[in-house]
Amino acid sequence: MSDFTMTIDGKAVAGQTTFGVVNPATGEVFTQAPDCSKAQLDHAMESAQRAFRNWRKDEPTRRQTLIACANALKARAGEVAQVLTQEQGKPLAKATEEVIGGVVWFQVTAGLQIPVDLIADGPDARVEVHRRPYGVVGAITPWNFPLLLAIWKIAPALLAGNTIVLKPSPFTPLSTLKLGEILRDVVPAGVINTISGGDQLGAWVSEHPVVRKISFTGSVATGKKIAIAAAPDLKRVTLELGGNDAAIVLKDVDPKAVAEKLFWGAFSNSGQVCSAIKRLYVEEEIYQPIVDELAAVARRVKVGNGLEAGTELGPVNNKPQFQRVRELVEDAKKHGATFVTGGAPLGDKGYFFQPTLVTGIAEGTRLVDEEQFGPALPIMPFRRVEDAVERANATHFGLSGSVWSRDVVRATQIASELECGTGWVNQHLAIRPDAPFGGSKWSGIGYENGPYGLAAFTELQTINVAKG
Repeated sequence: MSDFTMTIDGKAVAGQTTFGVVNPATGEVFTQAPDCSKAQLDHAMESAQRAFRNWRKDEPTRRQTLIACANALKARAGEVAQVLTQEQGKPLAKATEEVIGGVVWFQVTAGLQIPVDLIADGPDARVEVHRRPYGVVGAITPWNFPLLLAIWKIAPALLAGNTIVLKPSPFTPLSTLKLGEILRDVVPAGVINTISGGDQLGAWVSEHPVVRKISFTGSVATGKKIAIAAAPDLKRVTLELGGNDAAIVLKDVDPKAVAEKLFWGAFSNSGQVCSAIKRLYVEEEIYQPIVDELAAVARRVKVGNGLEAGTELGPVNNKPQFQRVRELVEDAKKHGATFVTGGAPLGDKGYFFQPTLVTGIAEGTRLVDEEQFGPALPIMPFRRVEDAVERANATHFGLSGSVWSRDVVRATQIASELECGTGWVNQHLAIRPDAPFGGSKWSGIGYENGPYGLAAFTELQTINVAKG
């Protein structure tokens, strides 16, 4: 039996059956997670709908509850981080950062305002626009940052007055289940329900008649399916999907000064970040020095089990993604690409892959055109900045991008020409809890974080009062 339980109506609930959770550092099942049945999902939805009636009424209590959530999670951060590393693979220090990041997101969200806009206040009428909650939110989260991205949804949904039924990825259900356990004594019964199961459970959540809003983070393909499932019932959706982010490096930078930042912009979490650098365009004059400096970083980084001291990069999270990275790398080899570092799996167990830098590659190759979501980075030269921008924008994706230069004014202008939700200058992956995060084109619909993300969990209601 599993030591992990779902949280439904404020109570610990075991699954009638369980499924195995694999430690990606070993490639072996290390524990079981409960498999939510259709009847248990209905119970979760009913409890969320029932809890919504009172939860929506008291905004000060909701703010206090988010602070209590932050404190409860912080008190058990070490315990949650251990679980997160075992199921996801990331180094323990990074897992701890993710947990503490979740604490910060709770805290920052608790301080956001829910404005009332005054449209008119004349002798005949007063017109106000209020933000109202939807009701029950169905949230579905991915395996790369399972805890933090769950809190990205929980915190604003709850502050806005919604209740939530949350389903994590079957590859990483445990940290979310642990979060549900921690918050049982903090949040009123039914306000947060955490369930676990496979892809079928995600489909059930998307189609469930109680759900009024779906918030999903994951692949483009699954996001499209969710949009289709939501359409018959006109459920509102926020979809944070994939990216194929480009970084453009201009010739005036110091290669030694930017190499570490560029490397971690691409390889953080072993490249399993939707907004990581996935294509690197470098002006010809400094192309080779940038390649050399990145290679030096790649060769000294320690790849290993996330629970081992000194590990900087863990494994790819799951076997299907590991096989996809191998497939894209092999395709690049067939197309004559040069591998400056890496290019192959590492070790004889688990899903480890060498940090891989690829040159002699261009558009038309899968590693460039598709989202690799793993530790392999194509590096390509350019002559004219205008060409680099055009190549960066020539994709269905539009999540984020960055421009690197000593001329911040020029770099900012170039960043504004990128067709993406976030443009960074001289940095990458600088995501903030008070700034909107979302994508254009196939990278998503809607925004998360800050007042913009909070607004996504509300709908407008006009109150028009006749005077006299």
